[in-house]
Amino acid sequence: MFSRLKIFKEIFYFLKTSKKWWLTPILVFLILISLLVVFTESSALAPFIYSLF
Repeated sequence: MFSRLKIFKEIFYFLKTSKKWWLTPILVFLILISLLVVFTESSALAPFIYSLF
């Protein structure tokens, strides 16, 4: 659990120090898509979600 939090901390530190804030929307979009896939994989909505991709 702590290793996952450490990864987010390192990504935020990288964005802050290198001033690459344009990466933030890309990372947010990837996180949202991955959460959508994880939360709907075992539900009845899964065939409809996977048809979108």
